[in-house]
Amino acid sequence: MKLYYKPGACPLASHIALYETGRPFDIEAVDTVAGRTESGADYRAINPKGYVPALGLDDGSILTEGAAVLQYIADSHPEAGLAPAAGTLARARMQEQLNWIGTELHKAFGPLFREGTSEVGKDEARTAVAGKFDLIEAQLADGREWLVEDQFSVADAYLFVVSNWANFTGIDLSRWPNLAAFVGRSANRPSAQAAMRAEGLIQ
Repeated sequence: MKLYYKPGACPLASHIALYETGRPFDIEAVDTVAGRTESGADYRAINPKGYVPALGLDDGSILTEGAAVLQYIADSHPEAGLAPAAGTLARARMQEQLNWIGTELHKAFGPLFREGTSEVGKDEARTAVAGKFDLIEAQLADGREWLVEDQFSVADAYLFVVSNWANFTGIDLSRWPNLAAFVGRSANRPSAQAAMRAEGLIQ
């Protein structure tokens, strides 16, 4: 497998999941503005959507959309335990989390990374993110370490990456102690450390 990514962006979740599998894989950075990969390839020829992540599969095909990539990594490496069994309520709960993180939390951060967003717009985005964080904080208030069945899954990898953006967008996570603890636990996993190091985010 080959992961096309942008450092610190949402593909970091897939990068973490790939390290969790313990299997070999390749990565290549993408300049989504220029539309070129690190090796100089036309990225739109690889993924016409133009954004990341994209996962190159062994048969030469390309899989896109973060939630789909994460689930595929989990399902193609069942021994890693990155997702509950298909057909179970726990699996549906994990998909529920993935979909919400992708369509609500991830999306809420958008204006904070978009060039040209006014200060008023950024404040509104921070308020929107805070509302989402309130919901996560309530979920984690029962003492669980991870989102589903108290076992690390690809949904946790995604939540970690998106929640960690708070540290770069003027949002103080200390307001949500359970979420802050979750981010800390996730960041300390060897897979997260390896992925962040590979993307140049930490030394």
